[in-house]
Amino acid sequence: MEVAGMRKASSHASMAAAAADPDDFDLTRMLNHRPRINVDRQRSFDDRSLAELSISGTASRGGGGGGYPAMMESYESMYSPGGGLRSLCGTPASSTRLSFDPHPLVFDAWDALRRSLVCFRGQPLGTIAAVDHSSDEVLNYDQVFVRDFVPSALAFLMNGEPEIVKNFLLKTLLLQGWEKRIDRFKLGEGAMPASFKVLKDAKRGGAERLVADFGESAIGRVAPVDSGFWWIILLRAYTKSTGDLSLAETAECQRGIRLIMNQCLAEGFDTFPTLLCADGCCMIDRRMGVYGYPIEIQALFFMALRCALLMLKPDAPEGKETMDRVATRLHALTYHMRSYFWLDFQQLNDVYRYRTEEYSHTAVNKFNVIPESIPDWVFDFMPSRGGYFVGNVSPARMDFRWFALGNFVAILASMATPEQAAAIMDLIEERWEDLIGEMPLKISFPAIESHEWEFVTGCDPKNTRWSYHNGGSWPVLLWLLTAACIKTGRLKIARRAIELAEARLARDGWPEYYDGKLGRYVGKQARKLQTWSVAGYLVAKMMVEDPSHLGMISLEEDRAMMKPVLKRSASWTV
Repeated sequence: MEVAGMRKASSHASMAAAAADPDDFDLTRMLNHRPRINVDRQRSFDDRSLAELSISGTASRGGGGGGYPAMMESYESMYSPGGGLRSLCGTPASSTRLSFDPHPLVFDAWDALRRSLVCFRGQPLGTIAAVDHSSDEVLNYDQVFVRDFVPSALAFLMNGEPEIVKNFLLKTLLLQGWEKRIDRFKLGEGAMPASFKVLKDAKRGGAERLVADFGESAIGRVAPVDSGFWWIILLRAYTKSTGDLSLAETAECQRGIRLIMNQCLAEGFDTFPTLLCADGCCMIDRRMGVYGYPIEIQALFFMALRCALLMLKPDAPEGKETMDRVATRLHALTYHMRSYFWLDFQQLNDVYRYRTEEYSHTAVNKFNVIPESIPDWVFDFMPSRGGYFVGNVSPARMDFRWFALGNFVAILASMATPEQAAAIMDLIEERWEDLIGEMPLKISFPAIESHEWEFVTGCDPKNTRWSYHNGGSWPVLLWLLTAACIKTGRLKIARRAIELAEARLARDGWPEYYDGKLGRYVGKQARKLQTWSVAGYLVAKMMVEDPSHLGMISLEEDRAMMKPVLKRSASWTV
């Protein structure tokens, strides 16, 4: 019998070779038992490392022959194509996955997700931000947001329904080609929309048309820097899930990737490989002091660069040149992020002892961070075991706040070294009450308040302390936490967080976010039936059931990036 929103299932025995604690196992043991598939695959995009696609660009794109390189002995080999066996939650099943009975909440979640579907000319195209009809003020919650659709897309891919994702990728690619203006200023060709909606044109007999927002209607009029990155990441996830290389290899998709890359890699006055951004240009879409080089954008930029390098064709127009530029930037960005954004107990102690006003390329305190600017809370927050990527680093400024999305994407993209990834998970365990609380999980920590809140947010009534982006708890982040847990072999953390969410989400009506230091209260302006809260839960559940799904959104560390040429005390200009 088939339940609404779910596929027929067949169960397999869980791993007999799991460690004494089945939640904390090494997923590399699973790789000798790959999921069965029913599609003929060429050599995967991800089989090619930066060593092959080096700055010199001596290697060409892999074809269909040859064996898999050593890199396939990693999470990258854990693709989950459509077809084949189905699991209890309707997802492609691995013969080694952990099995369990689906929670009743899963069925409610699928029903809610399907109610959020948007169709364009008879074809499903995306999911609206929220189905909440309790508020008279719709604002833009009735639109399909690029970033919001990502967890929905992953849920559909894991459930063997790739067509909606393909439709979304193609239609947003079409929107990229529109002329984009804010007042009299024209945006770059590569800009992707923040959102779009389907309207019926009464003058044309109710014919449907798409209307996109590139930031010209957004609060604060900020263009979404992250949209293009999420589009590239989702294109790669679609390719990994279906085994279909043809979509990414079309001339239109190749051009779309190149336009995004050209906009990000354009030469300017930058002295760093990071991407300079305005405040409010990502998930944190209101003024929150994340201007400059926010960790969320840098991690997404890094992952998009890697995905683009894997999908670009060297024989396409400008393909080889773009690949060389991407590889060059990746080498510099890898070193920069791992060296200057990383903070653990030892590095905090080093910053605390920094000398200032250093001159010449031998300077250790390259950004002239003043030790007195370190906030008091950091010294108590930083455990002896653990670490994280700080929120922002720029001249004379280091934002010590924790931002969840950037750190989890850093793990998934392997921007974090394996040691750094483990340290981030150690921090989650050590500071559970602060970062998880009673509802997973904090988008940022700690909250800013008092005069700092007035100055940083401009007295934003929505971003008061422990609310919304200012220390609020967002259930959508559950899927990113779960993916990071699986990649680092810390499933116990994911299971515990999912159990916390299951105790409240349906009862509270799937809210957008929670307020309070522990996340105990439904957010004061939170919409109900928030689609990505629903989808984030579903993706987390399906990944825990079948960890091979991780291959859609995880990239293994490239050996070419592991050993930076430069030492920390040397100038990057040498």
